Amino acid sequence: MIHDFALLAQVGGAQGMQFLLIGGMIAIMYFLLIRPQQKQARQHSALLAGLKKGDSVVTQGGLIGKIAEVGDKEIRLEISPGGKIRVRKSAVQTMEQATETPKSEDKDKKEEK
Repeated sequence: MIHDFALLAQVGGAQGMQFLLIGGMIAIMYFLLIRPQQKQARQHSALLAGLKKGDSVVTQGGLIGKIAEVGDKEIRLEISPGGKIRVRKSAVQTMEQATETPKSEDKDKKEEK
């Protein structure tokens, strides 16, 4: 009879371990997949909310241009001098950083030559 209680305790412990293992797997999935995706979505929505005229952006299709107008759902993107297209705000992937050198550095380089 004591042996039967010991067997029941072992079986209950195994079920508890299975529940703990499944719970651990769910927690790992949350921290490795769901949470980073939510963080990236928040960053993208903040990027879209901060778009303004004159920003250089890259769309998901690979178009690079400057924002000429900003609307609620669309922006007008200047991809070449005089060439403007309408693009959905959600299609903007990233904002390009300014890569121009300051004018004072340009003067220094000319003087060195």
